[in-house]
Amino acid sequence: MTLEHSELHTLIGNANRIVAFTGAGISTECGIPDFRSPGGIWTNNMPIEFDDFLNSIDMRKEAWQRKFRLDDEFSSATPGRGHKALAHLVHTGRASHIITQNIDNLHQASGVGPDQVIELHGNGTYAKCLDCGERHELPWVRERFEGSGTPPGCSACGGLVKSATISFGQPMPQHEMTRAEAATLNCDLFIAIGSSLVVFPAAGFPLRAKQNGANLVIINRDTTELDPYADLVIQDDIGTVLEPLMDLAPLSPLN
Repeated sequence: MTLEHSELHTLIGNANRIVAFTGAGISTECGIPDFRSPGGIWTNNMPIEFDDFLNSIDMRKEAWQRKFRLDDEFSSATPGRGHKALAHLVHTGRASHIITQNIDNLHQASGVGPDQVIELHGNGTYAKCLDCGERHELPWVRERFEGSGTPPGCSACGGLVKSATISFGQPMPQHEMTRAEAATLNCDLFIAIGSSLVVFPAAGFPLRAKQNGANLVIINRDTTELDPYADLVIQDDIGTVLEPLMDLAPLSPLN
């Protein structure tokens, strides 16, 4: 075990309320590429702005075509070592919440309940009506889209149906932001994992935790602009760093 890894274990052992914050880097070992790196999802597909989705049928068609292409390629992904290690921290009472920028549902698939996963950028495994909020399953959307060539309207109100993710220019989910703020202010150790920490307001939570007195750990392949504020920075393979946490015992009730 390296000195940095030992320091991580010490910080976790001394903590009572851990919050993990995850970005795309935790899912790359699961076969899901990140967004910004060469070969990432945005290499060939720049994101579609929310206003463009709203105002253009062609953009809505393009958005759904991209969605189903990506689903065909990545929807069979299963949780990696990092997801499983964080689930272990939750199950042992060490971590209260996982705040995630990811839309892949892998934290839930690793066994973490919805009350303890806070999805800042939504979830890509289903769709929602932008008008009434009705949930629509993706096979229902796909069957109608591919059958007619036109994205279907909401079955409840006829409104626009969109993948339940947050696009650029789309308002952040206020309920989830409020939950994330509360969890951040209640933790004594905040671990940011696999995030470039450049997308705000989500990237503001690590600093918020540090300013509130929590220890801050950043685990990422590359440097981030928030590294100077962290108590510990580990630039290493995420799964390799987190997998040993599976051996941690449940948090003592006396802590």
